[in-house]
Amino acid sequence: MAWVSCIQRFLADWLDKESGPAESNLCNFDQLHYEIRPCDVLLVEGRSRISDVIKNITLSNWTHSALYIGSIHDLEAIGLADKVTPFYDGDPHEPLVLEALLGKGTVITPLEAYRGYHLRICRPKGLVPEDVRQVLAFSVDHLGRDYDVRQLIDMARFFYPYALMPKRWRSSLFQHKPGGHTRTICSTLIASAFMAVQYPILPVVVKEATGHIHFFKRNARLFTPNDFDHSPYFEIIKYPLLGLDDMAHYRRLPWRDDLVCNNPDDCYDPASGDPVEATDKRMEERHLHVLGEP
Repeated sequence: MAWVSCIQRFLADWLDKESGPAESNLCNFDQLHYEIRPCDVLLVEGRSRISDVIKNITLSNWTHSALYIGSIHDLEAIGLADKVTPFYDGDPHEPLVLEALLGKGTVITPLEAYRGYHLRICRPKGLVPEDVRQVLAFSVDHLGRDYDVRQLIDMARFFYPYALMPKRWRSSLFQHKPGGHTRTICSTLIASAFMAVQYPILPVVVKEATGHIHFFKRNARLFTPNDFDHSPYFEIIKYPLLGLDDMAHYRRLPWRDDLVCNNPDDCYDPASGDPVEATDKRMEERHLHVLGEP
């Protein structure tokens, strides 16, 4: 019904509304932009209402994950460009990510859209080139599918103490219903793509009394963005705004001893204990110094 669609769109727009740009960021986006590779998983700390919900569900700051697929030009070399171009008509050399977004479904987004966010790369270690293509192919085959809001609600119920819930409220994540594969959320899609080539993320491992070890695929619908960060099979790559490698030694970091901060809006003088407003001259100077502005 039309009115149901209107309500769903209103709720999606309300949940997607962001609180505004961060006052500072922890990521050197230009370096990440230069070094990211196809099949890298991009973790994002979001600033929207839905991000706050996911933080409460997963107890992690990572609220979104996206799969880096390269540019249209890159995808032409492996025969996947024709599947992506119906969903993106921009610069063929623009770096792109594939992601599932609330209210939009599975879409293509320029990597540049995440400039200014706190980001991290999770890189699958040892993924062979033919499996890189298979992971990308699996993912692009899901373009245009809806975002599974019901799964997000189910995950919230799953993380709540199971025994305390009435049966009718308990998670339906393990109910394999016909047509259920036509919807997805960001981490589920990416986890499914890697498991399609038998690449482990957080498998269920069982060791028998004989010493034999068996790996079992974990339910893809239970994955959250933080699982890629936690996985021992993914290399965690960080690009801090001011890296120790660039500066040769941590002692050269531009520390200031005149202020101690709980966050940018809650600082105090360590000598007197007096609070210092964010608009204080010393606080402004500190922001400029950390951000490298003249």
